[in-house]
Amino acid sequence: MQDDQLVAAIRAGRKLGADDPLPAGYRTEVLRLMAVFVDSELAGAAGFTPFINHAPGVRERAHAARMVSEKFGHAERVLGLMVRFGVDADLYVRSHPWEARLDRTLDLGNRRVGSDKRLNVFHYPLEGWIDAVALNFLMGTATAVQLAEMVGCSYEPLSKAMEEILPREESHARHGEKGLKLLVEREGSSLPAQLAVAYWFPRVQATFGRLDSDRFELYRRYALRRRPNAEMLHRWRGDVAKRLAAVGLAAPGF
Repeated sequence: MQDDQLVAAIRAGRKLGADDPLPAGYRTEVLRLMAVFVDSELAGAAGFTPFINHAPGVRERAHAARMVSEKFGHAERVLGLMVRFGVDADLYVRSHPWEARLDRTLDLGNRRVGSDKRLNVFHYPLEGWIDAVALNFLMGTATAVQLAEMVGCSYEPLSKAMEEILPREESHARHGEKGLKLLVEREGSSLPAQLAVAYWFPRVQATFGRLDSDRFELYRRYALRRRPNAEMLHRWRGDVAKRLAAVGLAAPGF
């Protein structure tokens, strides 16, 4: 199938399956979306794992361990789709140091760094349990907005995978929200959590990409996404500001 034929078929409502021949451009963009997701899940889980035993109670440690396990499961689910594109799954997992982090004081913005395709927020190291909970909440809410774009996309195997994954990622964000509330109550002060939110907020915000990105038009042409980066970011900022306010915290800039 040629690219123009594929776009016409998509506009007519056709979904593409794992066995369909894909034009090179479409194939490249689907693989890119999957690689960013898989790399971010692997790096996020690897970075969070050392902090499970920093949680204050058994219940919190159980929730944290479950979240890490689910993230590895999500990565495995989508990596399995990438095998159809010629990816060696075992070699892929071994090819990058997923636990590696850069200097915390850097400001990477949204430019691509490193040899893998993780979102830049997963290049920054965590500094304790409060830090981990703040990132879990902020990135969890952002992930829910971003993954919702792929539910119903034109590549049906990815759409179905995201239908299964999205509810669990939303659950991770809810646990993070509850965790922040408990931290504020235990500390008797909102300051430690507020400082963590202030650090992570702009770094999570950067995961939405450039607001003038040219790639979105290609994603829309292929029906891989519906909303531009600016619209998704606006939705996330409004949602997260309300949820932070509910636990006695403030979103920077609000």
